[in-house]
Amino acid sequence: MGQDKRRQEESPMEQRRNQIVELVNRKGSISFAQLKEAFPSVSEMTLRTDLKALDEARRVVRVHGGVKSVEQVVGTDDLLSRRSARNAEAKQIIAEKAAALLRPNTTLFLDSGSTATAVARCIPDQPMLIYTSGLSCAMELAKLEKPHVSLPGGRLNRFSLSVCGAQSIQTMEGINFDLLLLGVTSYSPETGFTCGVEDEARLKQTVLRRCDCEQKAVLLDSSKIGLKSTFHICELSDIDIVISDGKLPVEFLQACRNAGVTVL
Repeated sequence: MGQDKRRQEESPMEQRRNQIVELVNRKGSISFAQLKEAFPSVSEMTLRTDLKALDEARRVVRVHGGVKSVEQVVGTDDLLSRRSARNAEAKQIIAEKAAALLRPNTTLFLDSGSTATAVARCIPDQPMLIYTSGLSCAMELAKLEKPHVSLPGGRLNRFSLSVCGAQSIQTMEGINFDLLLLGVTSYSPETGFTCGVEDEARLKQTVLRRCDCEQKAVLLDSSKIGLKSTFHICELSDIDIVISDGKLPVEFLQACRNAGVTVL
């Protein structure tokens, strides 16, 4: 009864926009052509205005040719602000261990993400060349005076505050790294390390190829073990070090020993 009353109090515009959100959430994603079919009496310009307003309010996410539900995007990209608040203690433990690996006058790739941002806060003020795909990481590193910090060009992922795409990959293909600190979304024995964004997976694969020394490290808290995301990054045997929160399951630790991977 209360819900019916609220709907009666809504303006036609509010009703339509709420219906759009309900439709998108139900389907997960929808093309603009499908949206026009669902609202045949509404002009194309009005629908585009609706989508712009809903996107700005973060009730839906506009993509090329259509729109996605926030739930679907958060399930893959996730909002950096949400991830930062999740497992904060584990991220800090990992960050301090990762920072202990850094040496002056070396070249580091620091990935994007909430754990990588925690690492950036722990990096000592020493001469280094640091490449990062994370805007939040770069903002933390900007507080230091001695490292030279570079961001690749590319497309901005406004949910994870990262840069990716062909331009980023092209930049990284010309650099030889001494140390990689890679973020991942999940790990399972069946799929290896995975993440939810294809372009970010390709960027991680590129920097893995550009690090010849045995300093390819993954930042991994125990909550990510046993999970699977859409896009494959690499296998356990492709890395050298797992930097953890100290709570990894016994089976994973044994798999690391079998693969010759150091666990910190």
